[in-house]
Amino acid sequence: MENEYKVTIGLEIHAQLRTETKMFSRSKNNPDEQDPNRNISPVDLAHPGTLPVINKRAVAHVIKVGVAAGGVIANYTEFDRKNYFYPDIPKGYQISQYKYPLVSGGCIHGVDLTRIHLEEDTGTSQHDKGDYSLVNFNRAGAPLMELVTEPVIHSSEEAGKFARELQLLLQTLEVSYANMEKGEMRLEANISISKTDELGTKVEVKNLNSFRSLEKAIEYEIARHTEVLERGEKITQETRGWHDEKQITFSQRSKEDSHDYRYFPDPDLPKLKISEIPEFSVEKIKSELPELPWQKRERYMALNIVPDQIEFLLSNKILSDYFDGEVDSAVDVKIIANYITSDLVGLGGGIDIGKLQKGNIKEIVEMISKGDLSSRGAKDLLKVLYEQGGNPKEVAEKEGFIQKNDVDELQKIVEGIIENNVRAVEEYKSGKEASMQFLVGQGMKETRGSANPQMLRKLFEDVLKV
Repeated sequence: MENEYKVTIGLEIHAQLRTETKMFSRSKNNPDEQDPNRNISPVDLAHPGTLPVINKRAVAHVIKVGVAAGGVIANYTEFDRKNYFYPDIPKGYQISQYKYPLVSGGCIHGVDLTRIHLEEDTGTSQHDKGDYSLVNFNRAGAPLMELVTEPVIHSSEEAGKFARELQLLLQTLEVSYANMEKGEMRLEANISISKTDELGTKVEVKNLNSFRSLEKAIEYEIARHTEVLERGEKITQETRGWHDEKQITFSQRSKEDSHDYRYFPDPDLPKLKISEIPEFSVEKIKSELPELPWQKRERYMALNIVPDQIEFLLSNKILSDYFDGEVDSAVDVKIIANYITSDLVGLGGGIDIGKLQKGNIKEIVEMISKGDLSSRGAKDLLKVLYEQGGNPKEVAEKEGFIQKNDVDELQKIVEGIIENNVRAVEEYKSGKEASMQFLVGQGMKETRGSANPQMLRKLFEDVLKV
């Protein structure tokens, strides 16, 4: 459509890193700590005379993400002081990276990256105690990765897909739990619209704590920008927040530029030459990378698994590892995927495999194909194995899940049902197909679900030929 606005979006995503201690101190890095101001030290609180020390593991984590994304790992890097005041920043500045980030470039899910750098997190403020606020410094100084994309995203859907893929990558690499409910991964979107190739005025929406909030905030801003421009007014460059209940953004402050933060190299921290530190060897890290989400997705697609099942398996390492163990041999992969992502998840909430052993589901599928188990019997067997463990065949026999396939035994049952259900028999002979379903159902009831329903139907049809 002529004169449509072109949407341009860039994302800034913060993720707390999985380390034992904080970014520049020996304080415990524990996002689950409930007692306020428990995991703090003089370094975290910026007491006079204290000196920060770089967390080597946090640096390695960011390099690992950069290597996975195909970025350029810096040979030289340094930390800077980003100067601004908030009550939950005890130093009055944040230690971050400005001119020399750890990672430059790269690409994830088709989205080009600008940089990935390392910094420290802030504390948290609590404002619901009356006419005053409380500050908890447990989070202050926690290692924080910031990833910045190029402004190459053009829809809320594309932004959401990228953020989900990044979360999956961080969890796969085990560098971050990236739990958004706990604030371990936080999203910010820079949004502009324009009718030309020149970018419009950018507005940043900060601290989005779910993928849905990210998508809804972007959609709201696109509509708001369009309405403002259509009135002949100008967009104000600013930082806005997201009100989840009202589903609207609101102005917080005018948007700062980099010079407003008065960056300068932190004089208390050493410069790093990455290539001279063995733990940061790119070749070593590359050789230790696990199968990445997009590699696993491609492998699963080659197995012709349903896309929704693929994404579910990708999001749960325990289940995907179990699935991989079940498809070592030539068994119907689709059926195995169904049992794991549907029936098994229904038993264990999607996070556990209970007492199941490798090969259990594969053996259940083989028993179904041989006619030893009905679909109902298979589900019942899976439940018992999940809760109690054991050998599938032995448990099936003990619990009475094995299908009755003995023709002579089933023939007697069929004859008895025909004799006791004259009306249904007459209705079937007159062309009422539903009556056959009734008769088969009576057979299943008589055998407590253990009869082979296909065999029962065939026996009924042979006796009642019309």
